[in-house]
Amino acid sequence: MADLSVNIGNLKLSNPVMTASGTFGYGKEFEDFVDLEKIGGIIVKGTTLHRREGNPYPRMAETPMGMLNAVGLQNKGVDYFISEIYPQIKDIRTNMIVNVSGSAIEDYVQTAEKINALDAIPAIELNISCPNVKQGGMAFGVTASGAAEVVKAVREVYKKTLIVKLSPNVTDITEIARAVEASGADSVSLINTLLGMAIDAEKRRPILSTITGGMSGAAVKPIALRMVWQVSKAVKIPVIGLGGIMNWKDAVEFLLAGASAIQIGTANFIDPAITVKVSEGINEYLDRHGFTSVKDIIGGLIV
Repeated sequence: MADLSVNIGNLKLSNPVMTASGTFGYGKEFEDFVDLEKIGGIIVKGTTLHRREGNPYPRMAETPMGMLNAVGLQNKGVDYFISEIYPQIKDIRTNMIVNVSGSAIEDYVQTAEKINALDAIPAIELNISCPNVKQGGMAFGVTASGAAEVVKAVREVYKKTLIVKLSPNVTDITEIARAVEASGADSVSLINTLLGMAIDAEKRRPILSTITGGMSGAAVKPIALRMVWQVSKAVKIPVIGLGGIMNWKDAVEFLLAGASAIQIGTANFIDPAITVKVSEGINEYLDRHGFTSVKDIIGGLIV
Protein backbone atom coordinates (compact mmCIF):
# COMPACT_ATOMS: atom_id res chain seq x y z
CA MET A 1 0.00 0.00 0.00
CA ALA A 2 1.27 3.46 -0.91
CA ASP A 3 1.77 6.23 1.64
CA LEU A 4 -1.37 8.37 1.36
CA SER A 5 -0.46 10.89 4.06
CA VAL A 6 -0.25 14.60 3.21
CA ASN A 7 0.36 17.83 5.11
CA ILE A 8 -1.73 20.99 4.94
CA GLY A 9 0.39 23.46 6.87
CA ASN A 10 0.82 21.84 10.29
CA LEU A 11 -2.21 19.66 9.66
CA LYS A 12 -1.37 15.99 9.07
CA LEU A 13 -3.89 13.98 7.05
CA SER A 14 -3.74 10.19 6.90
CA ASN A 15 -4.98 10.46 3.32
CA PRO A 16 -5.87 13.36 1.00
CA VAL A 17 -9.64 12.81 1.04
CA MET A 18 -11.77 15.28 3.00
CA THR A 19 -15.47 16.09 3.12
CA ALA A 20 -16.81 19.42 1.90
CA SER A 21 -18.65 21.64 4.35
CA GLY A 22 -22.42 21.46 4.19
CA THR A 23 -22.51 17.99 2.63
CA PHE A 24 -21.55 15.82 5.60
CA GLY A 25 -23.33 17.42 8.55
CA TYR A 26 -21.17 17.15 11.65
CA GLY A 27 -19.85 13.74 10.62
CA LYS A 28 -21.85 11.74 13.17
CA GLU A 29 -24.77 11.56 10.72
CA PHE A 30 -22.66 9.33 8.44
CA GLU A 31 -21.09 6.97 11.00
CA ASP A 32 -23.56 4.17 10.18
CA PHE A 33 -22.39 4.20 6.56
CA VAL A 34 -18.65 4.81 6.70
CA ASP A 35 -15.73 4.56 9.13
CA LEU A 36 -15.19 8.25 9.89
CA GLU A 37 -11.62 7.61 11.03
CA LYS A 38 -10.67 6.46 7.53
CA ILE A 39 -11.39 9.94 6.17
CA GLY A 40 -8.43 12.34 6.05
CA GLY A 41 -10.47 15.27 7.34
CA ILE A 42 -14.10 16.11 8.02
CA ILE A 43 -15.16 19.71 7.48
CA VAL A 44 -18.38 20.25 9.39
CA LYS A 45 -21.24 22.44 8.24
CA GLY A 46 -20.85 26.22 8.19
CA THR A 47 -20.80 27.83 11.63
CA THR A 48 -21.59 31.47 12.34
CA LEU A 49 -21.36 33.68 15.41
CA HIS A 50 -25.12 33.78 15.89
CA ARG A 51 -27.93 31.39 15.04
CA ARG A 52 -29.11 31.49 11.42
CA GLU A 53 -32.43 30.13 10.21
CA GLY A 54 -31.29 29.94 6.60
CA ASN A 55 -33.31 30.89 3.54
CA PRO A 56 -37.00 30.11 2.96
CA TYR A 57 -37.96 26.92 1.13
CA PRO A 58 -37.58 25.78 -1.58
CA ARG A 59 -33.82 26.07 -1.34
CA MET A 60 -32.56 23.07 -3.32
CA ALA A 61 -33.06 22.13 -6.96
CA GLU A 62 -31.76 19.31 -9.12
CA THR A 63 -30.04 20.15 -12.38
CA PRO A 64 -28.47 17.95 -15.08
CA MET A 65 -25.17 16.66 -13.62
CA GLY A 66 -25.50 18.60 -10.39
CA MET A 67 -27.61 20.53 -7.93
CA LEU A 68 -28.40 24.08 -6.83
CA ASN A 69 -28.63 25.03 -3.19
CA ALA A 70 -29.54 28.17 -1.31
CA VAL A 71 -29.66 26.78 2.22
CA GLY A 72 -28.23 30.01 3.63
CA LEU A 73 -25.84 28.64 6.26
CA GLN A 74 -28.55 27.40 8.60
CA ASN A 75 -26.97 26.60 11.97
CA LYS A 76 -27.47 27.26 15.67
CA GLY A 77 -24.37 29.40 16.16
CA VAL A 78 -20.88 28.83 17.51
CA ASP A 79 -21.86 28.69 21.20
CA TYR A 80 -24.31 25.87 20.46
CA PHE A 81 -21.59 24.11 18.48
CA ILE A 82 -19.21 24.37 21.42
CA SER A 83 -21.69 23.17 24.05
CA GLU A 84 -23.65 20.55 22.13
CA ILE A 85 -21.78 19.38 19.00
CA TYR A 86 -18.12 19.56 20.03
CA PRO A 87 -18.50 17.00 22.89
CA GLN A 88 -19.94 14.52 20.36
CA ILE A 89 -17.17 14.85 17.78
CA LYS A 90 -14.02 15.67 19.76
CA ASP A 91 -12.96 12.06 20.15
CA ILE A 92 -13.33 11.07 16.49
CA ARG A 93 -9.77 10.17 15.46
CA THR A 94 -9.44 12.23 12.34
CA ASN A 95 -9.11 15.95 11.61
CA MET A 96 -12.39 17.61 12.59
CA ILE A 97 -12.39 21.03 10.94
CA VAL A 98 -14.96 23.81 11.33
CA ASN A 99 -16.12 25.94 8.41
CA VAL A 100 -16.48 29.52 9.65
CA SER A 101 -18.75 32.09 8.03
CA GLY A 102 -19.87 35.62 8.82
CA SER A 103 -21.48 38.78 7.51
CA ALA A 104 -18.92 41.15 9.03
CA ILE A 105 -15.24 40.86 9.89
CA GLU A 106 -16.07 41.04 13.59
CA ASP A 107 -18.28 37.95 13.19
CA TYR A 108 -15.45 35.94 11.64
CA VAL A 109 -12.97 37.06 14.29
CA GLN A 110 -15.17 36.25 17.29
CA THR A 111 -16.19 32.86 15.88
CA ALA A 112 -12.59 31.90 15.05
CA GLU A 113 -11.41 33.02 18.47
CA LYS A 114 -13.95 30.79 20.21
CA ILE A 115 -13.02 27.78 18.07
CA ASN A 116 -9.31 28.41 18.64
CA ALA A 117 -9.85 27.35 22.25
CA LEU A 118 -11.13 23.88 21.28
CA ASP A 119 -8.25 21.42 21.61
CA ALA A 120 -9.71 18.78 19.27
CA ILE A 121 -10.31 21.18 16.37
CA PRO A 122 -6.92 21.54 14.60
CA ALA A 123 -8.05 23.85 11.79
CA ILE A 124 -10.79 26.07 10.45
CA GLU A 125 -11.91 26.68 6.90
CA LEU A 126 -12.82 30.31 6.34
CA ASN A 127 -15.75 30.79 3.98
CA ILE A 128 -15.22 34.23 2.46
CA SER A 129 -18.09 33.92 0.00
CA CYS A 130 -20.50 35.42 2.53
CA PRO A 131 -21.92 38.91 1.94
CA ASN A 132 -20.07 41.76 3.61
CA VAL A 133 -22.91 43.79 5.10
CA LYS A 134 -20.72 46.88 5.29
CA GLN A 135 -20.03 46.77 1.55
CA GLY A 136 -23.58 46.51 0.26
CA GLY A 137 -23.78 42.72 0.31
CA MET A 138 -20.69 42.12 -1.82
CA ALA A 139 -18.93 38.91 -0.82
CA PHE A 140 -15.58 39.33 0.95
CA GLY A 141 -13.98 36.86 -1.43
CA VAL A 142 -14.67 38.62 -4.72
CA THR A 143 -11.99 41.30 -4.25
CA ALA A 144 -8.38 40.84 -3.22
CA SER A 145 -8.63 43.66 -0.68
CA GLY A 146 -11.80 42.27 0.91
CA ALA A 147 -10.38 38.76 1.13
CA ALA A 148 -7.10 40.01 2.57
CA GLU A 149 -8.84 42.13 5.19
CA VAL A 150 -10.88 39.31 6.70
CA VAL A 151 -8.03 36.77 6.57
CA LYS A 152 -5.60 39.17 8.25
CA ALA A 153 -8.09 39.89 11.03
CA VAL A 154 -8.76 36.19 11.67
CA ARG A 155 -5.07 35.32 11.52
CA GLU A 156 -4.43 37.64 14.49
CA VAL A 157 -6.67 35.58 16.77
CA TYR A 158 -6.55 32.10 15.22
CA LYS A 159 -3.32 30.21 15.95
CA LYS A 160 -3.90 26.84 14.24
CA THR A 161 -4.13 25.82 10.59
CA LEU A 162 -6.12 28.40 8.62
CA ILE A 163 -7.68 27.22 5.35
CA VAL A 164 -9.42 29.85 3.21
CA LYS A 165 -12.20 28.74 0.85
CA LEU A 166 -12.24 30.71 -2.39
CA SER A 167 -15.19 31.74 -4.52
CA PRO A 168 -15.06 30.94 -8.26
CA ASN A 169 -17.37 33.87 -9.01
CA VAL A 170 -14.44 36.19 -9.75
CA THR A 171 -12.47 37.38 -12.76
CA ASP A 172 -9.03 36.18 -11.58
CA ILE A 173 -8.99 33.64 -8.76
CA THR A 174 -5.18 33.67 -8.60
CA GLU A 175 -5.26 37.31 -7.49
CA ILE A 176 -7.52 36.40 -4.56
CA ALA A 177 -5.37 33.36 -3.69
CA ARG A 178 -2.19 35.43 -3.58
CA ALA A 179 -3.91 38.03 -1.40
CA VAL A 180 -5.01 35.53 1.24
CA GLU A 181 -1.61 33.83 1.18
CA ALA A 182 0.06 37.16 1.88
CA SER A 183 -2.41 37.78 4.72
CA GLY A 184 -1.54 34.58 6.58
CA ALA A 185 -3.56 31.71 5.12
CA ASP A 186 -1.91 28.30 5.55
CA SER A 187 -3.90 26.81 2.67
CA VAL A 188 -6.64 27.62 0.17
CA SER A 189 -9.56 25.40 -0.79
CA LEU A 190 -11.39 25.83 -4.08
CA ILE A 191 -13.84 26.04 -5.59
CA ASN A 192 -16.93 27.06 -3.69
CA THR A 193 -20.18 26.82 -5.64
CA LEU A 194 -20.80 28.66 -8.89
CA LEU A 195 -23.75 31.04 -9.05
CA GLY A 196 -26.63 29.57 -11.02
CA MET A 197 -30.41 29.43 -11.22
CA ALA A 198 -33.29 27.15 -12.18
CA ILE A 199 -36.69 28.04 -13.63
CA ASP A 200 -40.01 26.22 -13.59
CA ALA A 201 -41.22 26.84 -17.14
CA GLU A 202 -44.83 25.82 -16.43
CA LYS A 203 -45.16 28.21 -13.50
CA ARG A 204 -42.86 30.77 -15.12
CA ARG A 205 -41.15 31.22 -11.77
CA PRO A 206 -37.69 30.56 -10.27
CA ILE A 207 -37.48 27.23 -8.43
CA LEU A 208 -35.35 28.59 -5.58
CA SER A 209 -36.85 31.08 -3.13
CA THR A 210 -33.71 33.18 -3.51
CA ILE A 211 -33.89 33.01 -7.34
CA THR A 212 -30.19 32.18 -7.62
CA GLY A 213 -28.12 29.63 -5.72
CA GLY A 214 -24.87 27.70 -5.60
CA MET A 215 -24.24 25.15 -8.34
CA SER A 216 -22.30 22.00 -7.42
CA GLY A 217 -21.83 18.50 -8.76
CA ALA A 218 -20.17 16.85 -11.74
CA ALA A 219 -20.93 19.70 -14.15
CA VAL A 220 -18.59 22.14 -12.34
CA LYS A 221 -15.55 19.84 -12.38
CA PRO A 222 -13.80 21.23 -15.50
CA ILE A 223 -14.00 24.76 -14.11
CA ALA A 224 -12.79 23.68 -10.67
CA LEU A 225 -9.94 21.68 -12.18
CA ARG A 226 -8.80 24.67 -14.23
CA MET A 227 -8.88 26.99 -11.22
CA VAL A 228 -6.99 24.54 -8.99
CA TRP A 229 -4.30 24.21 -11.67
CA GLN A 230 -4.00 28.00 -11.97
CA VAL A 231 -3.91 28.64 -8.23
CA SER A 232 -1.39 25.88 -7.52
CA LYS A 233 1.03 27.69 -9.83
CA ALA A 234 0.32 31.08 -8.26
CA VAL A 235 0.84 30.32 -4.54
CA LYS A 236 3.31 28.40 -2.41
CA ILE A 237 0.81 27.24 0.22
CA PRO A 238 -1.04 23.91 -0.23
CA VAL A 239 -4.17 23.89 -2.38
CA ILE A 240 -7.21 21.77 -1.53
CA GLY A 241 -9.28 20.97 -4.61
CA LEU A 242 -13.03 20.45 -4.78
CA GLY A 243 -15.84 20.76 -7.25
CA GLY A 244 -17.54 17.87 -9.00
CA ILE A 245 -15.37 15.07 -7.60
CA MET A 246 -17.55 11.98 -7.97
CA ASN A 247 -14.99 9.13 -7.96
CA TRP A 248 -11.31 8.27 -7.45
CA LYS A 249 -10.39 9.22 -11.01
CA ASP A 250 -11.71 12.74 -10.53
CA ALA A 251 -9.69 12.99 -7.32
CA VAL A 252 -6.48 11.87 -9.04
CA GLU A 253 -7.01 14.52 -11.72
CA PHE A 254 -7.17 17.24 -9.05
CA LEU A 255 -4.01 15.91 -7.42
CA LEU A 256 -2.22 15.93 -10.78
CA ALA A 257 -3.41 19.51 -11.31
CA GLY A 258 -1.65 20.56 -8.11
CA ALA A 259 -4.03 19.90 -5.22
CA SER A 260 -2.41 18.48 -2.08
CA ALA A 261 -5.78 17.19 -0.88
CA ILE A 262 -9.34 17.08 -2.15
CA GLN A 263 -12.84 17.51 -0.76
CA ILE A 264 -15.91 15.52 -1.74
CA GLY A 265 -19.26 17.29 -1.56
CA THR A 266 -22.31 16.49 -3.67
CA ALA A 267 -21.22 12.86 -4.16
CA ASN A 268 -21.84 12.25 -0.43
CA PHE A 269 -25.57 12.61 -1.10
CA ILE A 270 -25.40 9.86 -3.73
CA ASP A 271 -23.06 7.44 -1.92
CA PRO A 272 -22.41 8.13 1.78
CA ALA A 273 -19.33 5.88 1.69
CA ILE A 274 -17.75 7.59 -1.32
CA THR A 275 -14.90 9.15 0.69
CA VAL A 276 -13.36 5.80 1.65
CA LYS A 277 -13.95 4.40 -1.84
CA VAL A 278 -12.07 7.36 -3.34
CA SER A 279 -9.18 6.90 -0.90
CA GLU A 280 -8.94 3.22 -1.84
CA GLY A 281 -9.11 4.13 -5.53
CA ILE A 282 -6.23 6.58 -5.19
CA ASN A 283 -4.16 3.88 -3.50
CA GLU A 284 -4.89 1.40 -6.30
CA TYR A 285 -3.93 4.00 -8.90
CA LEU A 286 -0.61 4.67 -7.14
CA ASP A 287 0.17 0.95 -6.89
CA ARG A 288 -0.72 0.38 -10.54
CA HIS A 289 1.61 3.15 -11.69
CA GLY A 290 4.45 2.26 -9.33
CA PHE A 291 4.24 5.29 -7.03
CA THR A 292 5.04 4.75 -3.36
CA SER A 293 3.51 7.99 -2.09
CA VAL A 294 0.60 10.20 -3.08
CA LYS A 295 3.02 13.12 -2.85
CA ASP A 296 4.67 11.74 -5.99
CA ILE A 297 1.69 12.73 -8.15
CA ILE A 298 0.76 16.09 -6.60
CA GLY A 299 1.30 18.66 -9.35
CA GLY A 300 2.50 15.87 -11.63
CA LEU A 301 0.56 16.93 -14.69
CA ILE A 302 2.67 16.54 -17.83
CA VAL A 303 2.16 19.53 -20.15
